[in-house]
Amino acid sequence: MANLHSTAVVDPRAEIAPDVTVGPFCVIESDVVIDSGCQLASHVVIKRGTHLGKDNQVAEGTVLGGKPQHLRAGKDVGRLRVGQGNTIRENVTIHCGLKPENVTQVGDRNLIMVNAHIAHDCQVGNDVILANNVMVAGHVTIEDRAYLSGAAGVHQFCRVGQLAMISGQARLTQDVPPFVMVDGGTSHVVGLNRVGLQRNGYSREQVDQLKTAYRLIYRSGLSWKELLEQLQTEFPSGPAAAYYTFFQDVKRGLVRERRGPSTANLRIFAADTDSKSRNRLRDAG
Repeated sequence: MANLHSTAVVDPRAEIAPDVTVGPFCVIESDVVIDSGCQLASHVVIKRGTHLGKDNQVAEGTVLGGKPQHLRAGKDVGRLRVGQGNTIRENVTIHCGLKPENVTQVGDRNLIMVNAHIAHDCQVGNDVILANNVMVAGHVTIEDRAYLSGAAGVHQFCRVGQLAMISGQARLTQDVPPFVMVDGGTSHVVGLNRVGLQRNGYSREQVDQLKTAYRLIYRSGLSWKELLEQLQTEFPSGPAAAYYTFFQDVKRGLVRERRGPSTANLRIFAADTDSKSRNRLRDAG
């Protein structure tokens, strides 16, 4: 039998592992699954359709699986699935999917700090850090080991690439490529996330490869089609190969560089490309 505080309200239809700890004044609704090793502090609310994996630590005032903040959110909404080993701090809110078939997904070993919000249908990878007051709108994808600093905001449908570093109060309205750093004041890219690369064990050769790819992306003046072709040809393996993969699904454009050379601007489109290709790098140069 789980360790349930006497003031906790737990629906008998919830599935809770025997070693789970549920603190004072928690509310756990029906159709909830909480796997072994989880610890819920006081005043935690777990809404129906939520599945917590093993060894998650959930702090006071957190609400998991809440109804999406969307005008089209009806009576029947989707689900929330949280992986293993996450630390979810005070007053975090993570909403379920907007439609019954949709799932908001949070991976493993993430640190989600005080008052952060993850909206409906988001996909958060592994080893991600969201600092205090980070605001993530609906349908956002955040790849592994990305770091979003305090009060950063992410527009719906944007993507943040792996090991990207987003500075405090940045406003992201376009996709952030992997391995780069975004300045909080201008919300523009200011180079590679060198500290993150070093801490994650990337070799000098790998960093040099990423530097070459970065210059190709932001300073070569290539059209979108030309850029994709060169990325695919020049970086078939190694960490820089992630750029070509990431760019295959760009829909909102890329966050531009803060200070590009005056003689090189990334051309928005080539004469023979269609409107879809043009939109991918809108405002990128």
